Amino acid sequence: MKNIRIWFTKDNECKYISHLDLNRVVMRALHKSKINLWHTEGFNPHPFVTFPLPLSLGFRGVKECMDIRLIEDEYNKDEIISSLNDCLPSGIHVYDVTEPIMKAGKIDKGLFEIVIEDDTVDVDILFNNFKKLLQQECILVMKKTKKKGFKEIDIKPHILQWKVADYNEYIKCKVLLPAGSTNNINPTLIINAYNNKYNADVFYQITRLDIFDKDGNSFR
Repeated sequence: MKNIRIWFTKDNECKYISHLDLNRVVMRALHKSKINLWHTEGFNPHPFVTFPLPLSLGFRGVKECMDIRLIEDEYNKDEIISSLNDCLPSGIHVYDVTEPIMKAGKIDKGLFEIVIEDDTVDVDILFNNFKKLLQQECILVMKKTKKKGFKEIDIKPHILQWKVADYNEYIKCKVLLPAGSTNNINPTLIINAYNNKYNADVFYQITRLDIFDKDGNSFR
C-alpha cells in the first residue's frame, strides 16, 4: 500500500461548496477515475481519503490537498492527475501528486490573501483605515465557540504577520494566522472588526495561499 498526497485548487463556483459536499465530489471522482484505491475493511468499506486542513466555505484555495491510499506501491503521477481532472468540476483542478512528508497534526499557521472593496469610500481611505485597524494594540471581535456560543476575544496577538497594499480600485491584505487543530483564527474576523469599527459593509474575497508548521515550513 502507498499513501499519496493530491494537490488541487478550489475556485470559482466550487469555493461555495461545503467540505462535506467536497468530500462527496471527490469520492465520486475517485470512483469514476478507476484509480486502484485501498478501501477500509468492515461492514461498509469505503476509500481511504483525508483532508489535512479543510477550507472554509467561500474561500479560494490555491494549495489544497487530500491524502489517499493506493493498493500498490507503484503509481503514475500524470495518469492520476489526468484521470481525476476528467472527473472533477472545473472549479477543482488537480495539479500535482506527491508522497506525504508532514502529518496533518503539524499544521500550525495559514497564509491568507484578502481582497477588499468598498464603493462608499475612496480606496486611499479604505487603505489607511485598514492599516489603522491592524496597527491597534487590541482588536476585539465576537468569535463563535463550541461550548459558550459567542465570546469576545482579542485577535491582535494572533495576527502573526500582515501587509496591506493599495491596488487603485481595491486593497489586498496578506495575513499569517494560527491554523490547525489547537488554535484557529478565521480571517473573516478581521473583516468583522473593520466593519464594526468603521460602520462599513465591505466586499471581500479570501484566498488561502499556503499552510505551515510551527517552524514556518510550508506543508508538504
